[in-house]
Amino acid sequence: MATVERLGPGAYRVEHEGQQSIVYVAGPAGDLWAFAGGQVYRERAHHGPPKGGHYFVAAPMPATVVKVLVAPGQAVRRGDTLIVVEAMKMELPIRAPGDATVKAINCREGELVQPDRTLLELE
Repeated sequence: MATVERLGPGAYRVEHEGQQSIVYVAGPAGDLWAFAGGQVYRERAHHGPPKGGHYFVAAPMPATVVKVLVAPGQAVRRGDTLIVVEAMKMELPIRAPGDATVKAINCREGELVQPDRTLLELE
C-alpha cells in the first residue's frame, strides 16, 4: 500500500514499500502531467473511440524528434513505440494508443516540435 502526502501545490511525497519519491502533477482535469523518477507521464481523458477511426499522435511537450520508427502504411499495435523524442535530456517513447495503420508522418528526425503538435496520424 502506498501513502501520499501533499507537500504543496502539485507536489506530493509518495512512500511505497519503504521507498520515497517526490511526484509533481500539473495540468487541468482531463489532461494531467506527472513527473516522477525522471519519467514524464500524461493522462488525457478519452471519451469513446477516436472520431472517424483516426488517432492523432501529438508531442507531449517541447521536444526534439530523435527517431521515427514507423513508415506510412505500416500496421502498428497498441503500445508499439512509434517515435522517440528528447525533452529535458530524457528520451521519451511515443506509443501507439491502439491497433492501427500509419496514415501520415508529420515530423522528421532532428526537428524541434511544440506541445500538442501532431506528429503522426493513424487510422
